[in-house]
This record gives sequence, C-alpha cells and structure tokens, in this order.
Amino acid sequence: MKIATYNVNSIGARLPVLLHWLSSSKPDVACLQELKTVDEKFPVEAVRDAGYEAVWHGQKAWNGVAILSRDEKPREVRRGLPGDPDDAQSRYIEAVVGGITVGCLYLPNGNPAPGPKFDYKLKWFERFQAHAAGLLESGGPVVLAGDYNVIPTDRDVYKPERWVDDALFLPETREAYQRLLAQGWMDALRAMHPDETLYTFWDYMRGAFSRNAGLRIDHLLLSPELAPRLKAAGVNKDVRAMAKTSDHAPTWVEVE
Repeated sequence: MKIATYNVNSIGARLPVLLHWLSSSKPDVACLQELKTVDEKFPVEAVRDAGYEAVWHGQKAWNGVAILSRDEKPREVRRGLPGDPDDAQSRYIEAVVGGITVGCLYLPNGNPAPGPKFDYKLKWFERFQAHAAGLLESGGPVVLAGDYNVIPTDRDVYKPERWVDDALFLPETREAYQRLLAQGWMDALRAMHPDETLYTFWDYMRGAFSRNAGLRIDHLLLSPELAPRLKAAGVNKDVRAMAKTSDHAPTWVEVE
C-alpha cells in the first residue's frame, strides 16, 4: 500500500496538478492539507473521476484536510483534534482505510514567534501528542501523515542558521516533535534515508526550488505495528517543478 501526504496549497488552484499526480503516482491513500475551501466546494466529482473516494474537513480560505483512497471509501472516525471544543480550525481528520488508521494533519505554522500563534502551535501539538498516545494504546497499524510545520534537525533545512528564530525550527517545536517520536512512532522518510538531504517544501521566493534551498516539514509517522512493514519512502520532487504547483512536494511511503 502506498500512502502519501501532500500540502496542495489550495485544492481549487492546484486541482490540475493534484489530478496529474494522482494519475502518475497512483497512491492508494493520499492525505491532503491546506484545501482552502469550504466543504461544499470540495471537487468531489473530479476526485471520483480520478478513481478516488474521499472524506474531507474544509474551511473557508484557510486550512482544510482530506483523505483520499483508491480501493475503498475511507471510513471517517474523527473530524477535528480532541481537547479543545472551541478550536474551529480545520486541521485534522482521521479515517480507516484497508485496516490502517490514517490521521491527516496540518499542524499550525506558529509564526511570528513568540506570540499568540506560536502559543497556539504548542498547545495544538500537546493535544496532538495526547491523541497520538491514545492511538498507540488502542493498538493496530496507524500512520500520522501531514504537514507538521516542524524542521526536525539541522539536516532537514538548507542553511539552518537562517531559521533559528523561526517557529518551525525553535527548540520548543523540535522538542515537541521528539517527544512525539519518543512515544514509539517512526519518522518513515528519515528511517529509509538516514543520511540523505531530503526536502519536501521550497519557498516560491528567491529561486528556492532551483537552488534546492528547502525544508523537510511533511512527515509520515508509523506506529510500531506498521513500522516493520515499511518498504520504501520518497518525495515526488518532479511535482514541485510543475507550473502553478504547490510549494510542497508529495511525500510517500510504501508498506506491506
């Protein structure tokens, strides 16, 4: 089974790129972030014509997440992250596909930091850690896939010294990510490519993509039951090179 995550940066604006990627890469499951559309305007017919069923959690102009599946309709089990009933941002959706629990997330950016947005990021992260721990306690294979807005280590960013004051790279952010991994999750891309320079995001500005001045912020974390079944992982960097594309590239794993 091929499971991918892709921050589309507006599904309306990037629909042709998304459909091209689905056709060429053929992931069995695709987790999408930053839909930037309300539920009613999700392009369900175009997605179905591409051979996928979907569940989604939209929001006008911002955020939004979706899970697409090729072989069966995802069985939605959670919409929104628990722990804060007043949080109206659409950043998490969870479904079961092929016997695997798939959590699709768009973790807050947190900039400017310090400030209210960074505080929200850390509180959201705490809620996510608690929910992730509950998923592990429940047992079964789980993947948590999405745009984490976390640069885990110096190896995951071009010129790390330029990012020391950014919310994606601050010690509090990286420590929260390490606490999540310490629960027992495997960072699949890094596990398959321990020594390679791999990025999943390149800013639109300053020719970042042509210079390969990127960040690795899109992650797929596998539960201990799923981790031994990992066979491959990679980044579809060619999709980032397309016209009118997202500033992220699809990132994927293959599991037995």
